[in-house]
Amino acid sequence: MTLVVVTLRDPDVGSSAHVLPGFGFNCFRFTAVAGGSEVEVLWAEDGFETGSRRPSGSGIPILFPFPGRISGTTLDYQGRSYALEAGDGRGNAIHGFVLNRAWRVIERSGQHVVGQFQASVDDPAVCESWPADFRITLAYRLTGNVLAMEARLENPGDTPLPMGFGVHPYFRVPLGPVNVGDKHAAGRCRVCIPAAEYWELDGMLATGRRLPASERGNLAGGMDFSDTNFDDVFTALGFDGDWCTSTIADPPSGRTLRVSFDRAFRECVVYNPPHREAICIEPYTCVPGAIELAARNIDAGLRILAPGEAMTAKVRIAVD
Repeated sequence: MTLVVVTLRDPDVGSSAHVLPGFGFNCFRFTAVAGGSEVEVLWAEDGFETGSRRPSGSGIPILFPFPGRISGTTLDYQGRSYALEAGDGRGNAIHGFVLNRAWRVIERSGQHVVGQFQASVDDPAVCESWPADFRITLAYRLTGNVLAMEARLENPGDTPLPMGFGVHPYFRVPLGPVNVGDKHAAGRCRVCIPAAEYWELDGMLATGRRLPASERGNLAGGMDFSDTNFDDVFTALGFDGDWCTSTIADPPSGRTLRVSFDRAFRECVVYNPPHREAICIEPYTCVPGAIELAARNIDAGLRILAPGEAMTAKVRIAVD
């Protein structure tokens, strides 16, 4: 299958980004230019642009109207049951409905592109699996070595919309060139996530308990990539003004990757894929399974948008 790739380019720096509207509006490649050299920021499986690879395993998967897992394949909400598809290898639904479907491009220029997906318009069958219609409009903008994302999340229907939103970027490590025979270059990268707590998981589902993040290592102070082994949901995040920033530093090259997100987000998932060629730093607006937790009166960040209501969420990825 051949999919259209939208390419963004910054003419001054020479950076570029590649987006697949037909496969989840995934930005699967972001090439920065630092010190005269290209830096491949995102990890993607070979052939991802064909649309035949796992949609959650490369680039920047977009997770909506729920990020992470929902227990099992049935969502019970306000007296009704909704059938979901298993997708995590454990029998649970995962990551929403938009990461593997075709989006519409509604605006485009050389340095930015805007895509949109609305359940009732783009795949009406999805409306049978969720309590309300939903619309997401997402803009990518490339300026120098900064890739900015802004999402507008809307309830276009006439019933309340329970929702959560997340992005799932796979960041390559190391950030610099690897000398032949140097098997430890990635391990020397330093990962820093300003989080004070994490959510206890049982079978990869949140129990509702929050524990000190120090039990999972010193991510707030920085950890060598070689010491990271995560699939965890961190919370009690540290913000500087309106932004929370996590970093991946590559000392040999002198480069640093900064992932910043605004206060629409309150959790951050950190995940080491098995291939150990990348690390995921994933801002979420809510805890995975937020609907189930909310039913137990646990504040998990579930948002319920009234008919006609909308919210925005912003993420910035920068290399310096």
